[in-house]
Amino acid sequence: MAEQRGIRAAAGAGAAVVLAGAVLTGCGSNGAASSAVSAARSAAQNAASGLASSARDALASASAAASSALARVKNGVDAKADVTLGTPSPGSDGRTAVEVTAKNTDSGAHDFTVTVNFRDSGGNLVDASVVTIDNVAAGGTGTGTVHSNRDLGGTVKAEVGAALRH
Repeated sequence: MAEQRGIRAAAGAGAAVVLAGAVLTGCGSNGAASSAVSAARSAAQNAASGLASSARDALASASAAASSALARVKNGVDAKADVTLGTPSPGSDGRTAVEVTAKNTDSGAHDFTVTVNFRDSGGNLVDASVVTIDNVAAGGTGTGTVHSNRDLGGTVKAEVGAALRH
């Protein structure tokens, strides 16, 4: 979300530059104002593009790490229906924390590996993270806490992306 706020700020600055350019262009007879506005507009667009690229890179990295963690699980059984999430809340470090509860419906003790997807208020995927809940007793429940990989800012929703019992 911090990156998105930066993108919005850069886009807003770019719009202000374009508007100012239109006003200045109408006031003068030479191209100096128009050239300066064009350069400023280009700089604002490049800044917005850089912030968007940074956010995409962070999400791609987090998603790849989550997929890799699930791929390392051997003989895992889909347990998504046996996992519930608490309410996301910001930690003191700015990262979003969510309590994860896994119910073991099997007759033996198992570990659970759970991917949690974080979405912004518009439903856009902004981060993904993994937590492993170790040694959940047969018929019992286990809990763990998953943290976002970075400060997501704003309102964030969490959902179970995948869960494996192993």
